[in-house]
Amino acid sequence: MADATLLDKVHDLSDLELAALICLVAQEHCIIDTEPDALDDLVQELELVASKVFGVTHAVIDCSEHTSLDDFAHAILSVEAIPTRSNSPVRTRQDYFLHSPAFGSMSRSPVTDSFGDNKTIANVIIAKNLDEAPRQVQIQALELMRTKRIYTRTSVQNAPKRFLFIALLAGGEGPRLTKHLNDYMFISHFHDPEDGFPNLEDIYDDGSSISSVVKKSPSQEPDVTSDARISAADIEHLTELSHHTTVCVEVKQYQQNIISFLRLHRAVAGGISAPATKHFDKLARCLAPLHDLSYATPSLVSLAARKIYLHRVQIVKPEKERSMQWGSDLDAVATLLEGIGAEDVIEDVLGTAGAETPL
Repeated sequence: MADATLLDKVHDLSDLELAALICLVAQEHCIIDTEPDALDDLVQELELVASKVFGVTHAVIDCSEHTSLDDFAHAILSVEAIPTRSNSPVRTRQDYFLHSPAFGSMSRSPVTDSFGDNKTIANVIIAKNLDEAPRQVQIQALELMRTKRIYTRTSVQNAPKRFLFIALLAGGEGPRLTKHLNDYMFISHFHDPEDGFPNLEDIYDDGSSISSVVKKSPSQEPDVTSDARISAADIEHLTELSHHTTVCVEVKQYQQNIISFLRLHRAVAGGISAPATKHFDKLARCLAPLHDLSYATPSLVSLAARKIYLHRVQIVKPEKERSMQWGSDLDAVATLLEGIGAEDVIEDVLGTAGAETPL
């Protein structure tokens, strides 16, 4: 199990920092959602999380319908990191703890010759409004995550060992990315602006200018701290512990029952895929060391389900609901499905009417 010092550091992380840590431990990628008005603040907060908490390089790409493949490739390349000021204390919010509320690739587009060979892919890629990017850009993002490389005209750029791709979205529920990209994302997390942006607040408390500390032009080097709170060794240790997490037969059966109930739920049109099942099991194993456990519990499985399926569950259209083939009234079905979202479906399955929790 993890030592007490590491657990103390983990329990002091905010919700965004925990989401990033879990993805780094699992070596997977995530979706982070927030309100549209808070999107810019969230970008800056995640930049500070990358540099101050994990001590890694980061890059931001602001996607739109006009984003090209070259724009995407240029934005994710970063120069060598340089040290910055030491980090400040962070306010906590533990959304990932039990006592908290709870494909085929397209042809590659080579990067233009102006891309310097001294640049490398940043450790953390923050793709703002990725759902607004053209389909070919989203496929390029998927290819980057799957192969951990991107092709230029003169070389192949490989992603670093610690690599995290964050799709930053604003507002909405359910799948918004292309099908295969959405299914490849490990977890999704909604950050409520009312929970604050601890690292940004620290900068304001220091009397520093946000524009001088956070905002950077593409030509500037990213800020990386030399004394990260969560080191590479810490992440590797947690990853190793997750590989040795035990899942007993009863808990495994509970996992499978949740999957079956989700697939059979009358409001679900799809999204309960085989990759999601693998991610479901992986997240439950990754959560155990964070709770100082060497085994997965039913509570951890429930917690994992909320993070794995929130962005995957597709709500069925009333005319496609299965009872319609037996003569149900369309208006009645539409009324029944009105207002139901992915979160409601998950809570329904995890509730008393869903899969039975093993004692």
